[in-house]
Amino acid sequence: MRHLVESGHRRIAYVGGPHRLEQVRDRYDGALQALTGAGLGEENLRRYDTPALTVAAGRDAAARILGQPKNSRATAVFCANDLLALGVLQVLTRQQIRVPDDIALVGYDDIEFAAAAAVPLSSVRQPRQRLGQTAAELLLDEANNPQTHQHQQVIFEPELVVRESSQRPLMEV
Repeated sequence: MRHLVESGHRRIAYVGGPHRLEQVRDRYDGALQALTGAGLGEENLRRYDTPALTVAAGRDAAARILGQPKNSRATAVFCANDLLALGVLQVLTRQQIRVPDDIALVGYDDIEFAAAAAVPLSSVRQPRQRLGQTAAELLLDEANNPQTHQHQQVIFEPELVVRESSQRPLMEV
C-alpha cells in the first residue's frame, strides 16, 4: 500500500476475500494503517469483498471497480492474494485498461504465476522457506521438549517485489 501511495495514488481499491478470514482482515488492516501513516484516510480506500480468494472472484471484483464512474474510480488496486490480482488483471486487460498507466495493481504471496502474467504482477512475497523451517523447528521442539516448550507467535517481514503492474508513477490524480 505504501508503494502505491508513494507512486501518487489517492483512490485505492482493496480486493479481499471473505472478511471473516484472518489473513484478509490483517491485510486490509495493514493497508489502512499504511494509508493513515501516509496522512490519508479511510475514504481513500474502497473495500471490495469477494466470496473466495480465486481468479474468478478477482474478475468479479474488477467488474465492480470498473462499474464506478471513471472520475471517482480507483487508480490502483491492492489484492489480498495473487489469484485475485490475476483475475483483476484479466478483466482490466480485456477492457483495454492499461496496467499500470490507467490502474496500478499489486497482489500478495508472489506465486510463480505473478511474474509470468501478461503484465508481470507486483506482489508481496512471504518468506515461505523461513516460515516452513521455523514451523518445523517449533513442532520438533514441542515434540522433544513438551515440558519446557513455549508456544510463540513468530512474525516474518514480507517483501514487496515490484514488477511492471505498479512500476510507473501516476501522472495525474
